[in-house]
Amino acid sequence: MTTRPSPEDYFSDWKQREALAQEMIPVVGRLYSERNVGVFVYGRALHNRSVTNIMKSHRFVRQVGRNEMSEFETHPVLMALAKLDIWHCQIDLGKMTVKYMELQQAGNAPAVDAFVASELASLVGVKTPPSEKSQDVVLYGFGRIGRLIARLLIERTSTGEVMRLRAVVVRPGKPGDIIKRASLFTTDSVHGAFQGTVRIDEENNCLICNGNVVQIIYANGPDEIDYTQYGINDALIIDNTGSWRDEAGLSRHLQSKGASKVMLTAPGKGTLKNIVYGINHDQISPDDKIITAASCTTNAIAPVLKVLNDKFGIVSGHVETVHAYTNDQNLIDNYHTGNRRGRSAALNMVLTETGAAKAVVKAVPELAGKLTGNAVRVPIPNVSMAILMLNLETATSKEEINEFLRVLALHSPLQNQISYTEDPDAVSSDFVGSREASIVDSTATIVEGNRCVLYLWYDNEFGYCNQVVRMVYKMAGVNYRIYPNEG
Repeated sequence: MTTRPSPEDYFSDWKQREALAQEMIPVVGRLYSERNVGVFVYGRALHNRSVTNIMKSHRFVRQVGRNEMSEFETHPVLMALAKLDIWHCQIDLGKMTVKYMELQQAGNAPAVDAFVASELASLVGVKTPPSEKSQDVVLYGFGRIGRLIARLLIERTSTGEVMRLRAVVVRPGKPGDIIKRASLFTTDSVHGAFQGTVRIDEENNCLICNGNVVQIIYANGPDEIDYTQYGINDALIIDNTGSWRDEAGLSRHLQSKGASKVMLTAPGKGTLKNIVYGINHDQISPDDKIITAASCTTNAIAPVLKVLNDKFGIVSGHVETVHAYTNDQNLIDNYHTGNRRGRSAALNMVLTETGAAKAVVKAVPELAGKLTGNAVRVPIPNVSMAILMLNLETATSKEEINEFLRVLALHSPLQNQISYTEDPDAVSSDFVGSREASIVDSTATIVEGNRCVLYLWYDNEFGYCNQVVRMVYKMAGVNYRIYPNEG
């Protein structure tokens, strides 16, 4: 693709692109809220995004995709798209635009309206919703993971015809409990403010979040709730407490009236399905009552290990995670049942174990017996790194592996699981708020013959929660029509 010449006036160029992004926001918003049409740029959502975020998504494509797609190119394609009678689908505006740019470069591009109408012909006039009914969702627990999942579910409510967060279950608290919980939800020291409004209805124990009425239910156990008395039926319960990890414990949720399915946001024990979205989510069947979303680290490493094993073959390897401290550690030295975890999380690197290397085998069974793993907790509150030290069957090079992963990050069904950066100055805080399961730090890749070392950044809170929400949609039977359908 040809390179656009540098603008004579960078400031003027920026202001023009900024104006185009501003014009795109209400169009994208109406498509999403009125017709349940999600618009993306190489997997990055444009709905509920600021002008700057939209421009950053375009910038990401120019840098990693190595093309010249900008708001100048996407704006007319979006306007043409908005004229069509399309409903309940997800459209990658970026990929459609690049396809049109390639036709322009070849000299045989039709008018933009004709091109877009042709590309989306199979979607026009189809109003079948992506699911038979709206799925009621309940969060059991409202800690770090629960609050972020709530933000994501509310962000994705759209028309409300597909899914809606209906309730949050917590242990009984003192007077004013709901005010404290609302405060923790709306402001977060790591992830910033909730992008919306929250109103507290103390009399009815409800939070109204962007118009979504979320019932706060107080209970001491998962089997003592009647959800139907709140108008909640056939609910999918997301247990983010980690208190129960086996089938017997999690089945207690199903004893509550109005609950139909359970998802655990932690690795499950026994024969429970441990799912990493993008790798083995096809194992989720309509008959499944309980599934687990594995761990943040397993979600970060499984996609990359899967594709590397398919391409180069993995003989053996070791996974070392440099992990942000978590709430189960002590802020200062104090008693803890776990080894080393009683020492101050804020003052120490804490060597501990991780089950991620073994858990990967449940998602990628061909890696059985090939991996070991360990972890070091470090004094930062969020964003972790997985270091994959692998012995491959096939000799390769840094350039080959990086290019393989770069293309996957842009042009594969795993674009939401694997991202990519070429920033030589990247550090952990740069990846707070990342929605992908992991980000390949390509400048740090080391390859010598059959041996390679890969460094993967991952937001162990927000990136993981995005994986969980993708699984929620799958478990609820939500199937959007997608452009382009890459398999």
